[in-house]
Amino acid sequence: MVAISLLTLVPGLSGGSETYARELCRALARVGELEYRVYLPPIASDAADGLDGVVVDSYRGSRTMRGRIAAMSLAAARSAPLRRSLELDRHDAIHFPLSVMLPRVERPPAVTTVLDLQHEEHPQFFGRAELAYRKAVYGWSIRRSRIVITISEHARETLIERYGLPPQRVRAIHLAVDHERFSADGRVRGEFLLYPARPWPHKNHARLYEAFAHVRRERPELRLVLTGEGDFGALPCGVEARGRVASDELVDLYRSAAAVVFPSLYEGFGMPVIEAMACGCPVASSNTASLPEVAGDAARLFDSTDVDAMAGAIEDVLRDPAPWIERGLERAGRFTWDANARAHDAVYRELASS
Repeated sequence: MVAISLLTLVPGLSGGSETYARELCRALARVGELEYRVYLPPIASDAADGLDGVVVDSYRGSRTMRGRIAAMSLAAARSAPLRRSLELDRHDAIHFPLSVMLPRVERPPAVTTVLDLQHEEHPQFFGRAELAYRKAVYGWSIRRSRIVITISEHARETLIERYGLPPQRVRAIHLAVDHERFSADGRVRGEFLLYPARPWPHKNHARLYEAFAHVRRERPELRLVLTGEGDFGALPCGVEARGRVASDELVDLYRSAAAVVFPSLYEGFGMPVIEAMACGCPVASSNTASLPEVAGDAARLFDSTDVDAMAGAIEDVLRDPAPWIERGLERAGRFTWDANARAHDAVYRELASS
């Protein structure tokens, strides 16, 4: 039996990591060939999604950063009750999909998924306390894992280089898209650009505003729509922030937007790029980190630090969207959750046999 620990999941706040955790469970329920048990915090008791789930009442998850750190610190300091709750002796392998091995385990053999290494490549985007926390927690999780999964070859290479890991211990398994939900419907596209991203420093909103202003000189009717929870501050003319939107509304925006612009300075994977492509939306994307690997030749890539290059890429996809739509649909079709789940099953079997 394989244990899957989702104790640190925070519904509505975990972003792409929550999508990964939930979709992995759903796909394993469809195509998995092993036995699984998912361990859940009380605040995410529904996240097993078709697998056998056990709510661990002793882990007090929280929706606030302070509460989350307190819960993890208490669990690390008093790990014996949590170990008993995870029934470690019953399992042949254990998976920690959310970057944190909690509690630390020696047996059964463990795999941890490290979803991004932004703190290694862009430490300037983190406060001192958060940077120290990430380095410590990621460090012990990586060192104690028999195998480390990550979500792009770019992240895999970073793990090998920064942590000195043997290449055979690190596996890249791409994320995917739910093609039943994210799909094209052939509607006429509107006069707006879409950027689905929280207002975090690495999301590069300030340069996007500059590039948008350049494009709008020739296209005064064009708007820029932002989604994502957080304070975007004062917005330039033609820019609107809708905050966090429901999944159905996001799909509607992907299907209606003239293009998605994704100027991020760092992504472990970049799921919105594939989601947009699956909805038949042309994409202009940054050429940094994992994004060229994910987008391939199906997005118009640009230097995320060059405002003129960004504006030029936006103009290109607006001027002639058809080739980008066609290539995007083909590209997105390669990323499925069933394939993702089967790749995880292969890792679980390897761990169990060890």
